[in-house]
Amino acid sequence: MVGVSNEAGTSRMQQLTQGRRLGFRGLIGANRYLLFSSLFACIGSFMYGTDQGILSNLLTGQNFGSKFPDVYSDPVLKGWVVSVLQLGAWLGALINGPLANAISRKYSLTVAAFLFTLGSAICAGAQKVAYLFAGRIIAGIAVGQISHVVPLYMAEISPSEFRGALVSLQQLGITAGIMVSYWLCYGTSFAGGQACDASKTAPFGGSRTWNPYTDVPEGGCTGQTELAWRLPLALQVAPALVLLLGAPFLPFSPRWLMSKGRDDACRAAISELRSLPLDDPIVETEYLEIKAAVLFDERTAAELHPGKSGISLTLAKVGMLFTNTGLFKRLATGCIIMFFQQFTGINAIIYYAPTVFGSLGLNASTTSLLATGVLGVVDFVFTFPAIFWVDRWGRRKFFMAGALGMMVSHVVVAAIVGHYDGNFNVPGGKAAGWIGVVFIYMMGANFSYSWGPVAWLVPAEIFSPGHRSQAVSIIISCNYMMNFVVGQVTPNMLDKLKYGTYILFASFCLLMFLWVFFLLPETRYKTLEEMDEVFGDNSATVDRERMQEIMAEIGLEQTPQQTGERLSDEKDREEYMENTKTV
Repeated sequence: MVGVSNEAGTSRMQQLTQGRRLGFRGLIGANRYLLFSSLFACIGSFMYGTDQGILSNLLTGQNFGSKFPDVYSDPVLKGWVVSVLQLGAWLGALINGPLANAISRKYSLTVAAFLFTLGSAICAGAQKVAYLFAGRIIAGIAVGQISHVVPLYMAEISPSEFRGALVSLQQLGITAGIMVSYWLCYGTSFAGGQACDASKTAPFGGSRTWNPYTDVPEGGCTGQTELAWRLPLALQVAPALVLLLGAPFLPFSPRWLMSKGRDDACRAAISELRSLPLDDPIVETEYLEIKAAVLFDERTAAELHPGKSGISLTLAKVGMLFTNTGLFKRLATGCIIMFFQQFTGINAIIYYAPTVFGSLGLNASTTSLLATGVLGVVDFVFTFPAIFWVDRWGRRKFFMAGALGMMVSHVVVAAIVGHYDGNFNVPGGKAAGWIGVVFIYMMGANFSYSWGPVAWLVPAEIFSPGHRSQAVSIIISCNYMMNFVVGQVTPNMLDKLKYGTYILFASFCLLMFLWVFFLLPETRYKTLEEMDEVFGDNSATVDRERMQEIMAEIGLEQTPQQTGERLSDEKDREEYMENTKTV
């Protein structure tokens, strides 16, 4: 995060909580109500992860192919079925800001759970391709909402000393969902056998010689049943129903209560989440800090855009991002990061894992195991290094190390796929295929500790609070649009370009490394004033002065140096997640 200078004094909250355990260690010892509320909200992230991982395994099943032969055999249509979810997510991200602000974070989460349940149920019961598209779009809207409201909600209910640990749970929830979905699809693939024809066998992940138009027995599949693909889609409904029924009982976000003028309810919510009495100094200080942040947002809007409200105010804030040179540089930096994140090729692997492993010549048992389990475990485990060490080693090092690691992995896989061209039944072929698998693992691992989590940190750090909301909303929308593009074109690339697909992604990884090395500033421990110098404006300085004035007004007297520390350290995650309040 944008950090604190060593000379800065400690804020009042830091003084009050001095000596307490921070991060995961402190979270484990925190009150059960806070921990349970956060873990329960993470069900949303888990749902998002399962939806990412399930479809890639189902599209290549022979029973699925017999039901939807066009999707099975047409790489373009297959790409649309996969990527249309991202279009829904783009829409969900746009509508969720105003929705979460209007009806609260927890009820926005409830709406998302309902839509996800509906979309998953439509997909599970689909009889026509149109139903698959409809279900995917509806579920995508829910995914877009979830990707905003879950980290926003957790950031707003968590004390500052636990905030980083709690927000990090979102990324773990996503990778855990992907991992579970892989193993689930592996298990259900044996429903009735892996081949459509009971008298034959087929590798999990599809067979290049099986034709859904000519090889389906008369009357339909006699082997693999529809449970192989309907059951995983239906089981997605289970966590969504749990979230749908339980979300209304979660605590309200204290910040949302304050923004609605419910000051007493805000203080009571803080007391409950902290497990401290209402008159405790920690409760009072956090209450005043939230009040200062809400007043800051209101006054910033009034001073920069007088006389505007609603849609006109939103448009004015967005327009300033494109007309102010310094702000536009920051916006472009964030969008470039999201562009590169998607063109690492990670979602090409996640969405089409069976096809990727099949191109390396694996047989039935090994393909099923690798595509449904091990890759998910690798991605999950390698998320932890960023959580523990990104603040110690810096963002640039993680970005560059991840880019180089992914580039090497793509080049090796391209060489193997190009050299053997699908024929691994030659001397050394099987060993080469396994080497390719290892480098697919390395690609996933290098993404999981670098461009996966770290790409979401930097956009928050380069914007001052007064512009962060609208800017990060645009940046996240860019992420979803690039995600859609990758998901849509990958099947055709794997079919036509073959090894060239990996060369393309390797080229982007090289560009990523060079861009970070030469152009991206390090944001770890940078003050907001230092960010002003880098991008050529003074937005942070003005914001600091405005916040200092508010703090003095409500009784949180601090020196400018102390004010800056609170803004850039304790509040930056909370302010970052506030980006979803306004589009």
